[in-house]
Amino acid sequence: MISHSIIQLVDHYGYLIFFLAFCLGPFGIPVPNEITILTGSILSNSGILNPWMIYTHILAGLLTAITCTFFVGKIFGEKLKRKYRNNGHFQEADKFYKQYGNIAMFLGILFPVVRYIVPVFIGLSGITFRKFCLISYSSACVWTAMFFAFGKFFLEIIF
Repeated sequence: MISHSIIQLVDHYGYLIFFLAFCLGPFGIPVPNEITILTGSILSNSGILNPWMIYTHILAGLLTAITCTFFVGKIFGEKLKRKYRNNGHFQEADKFYKQYGNIAMFLGILFPVVRYIVPVFIGLSGITFRKFCLISYSSACVWTAMFFAFGKFFLEIIF
């Protein structure tokens, strides 16, 4: 059912649909990343779609999304800090990031929803874009490769 819908979307929009599914996540488009990447992996490993095209579009979409949210934190950082300085969740997240820094940056990309919030705090913290790219992009590559491999594993179990 889901795979049939995705195939129809790919037929209509091309592989761009995988890019958009990941790129639009932080902007309120509720597309479950894990399901999308597993479905893409299963479809590509079964020979229906090109695996390199799917993987490249998924990774590019995720990198675009986390880069945009990093710059949201960088550009609107002071305004966000003033607005949410009394918010308990904001204070806890800020404290967590300050305590764990690079590890929080790497691990934050691995978890749903958090992967789009952590880059905002990284941008708020004043970290250079270069350091952000090195750590967060590495994490994104690990996450996408891991889930893409799970898709192949699930395909073997299903069939």
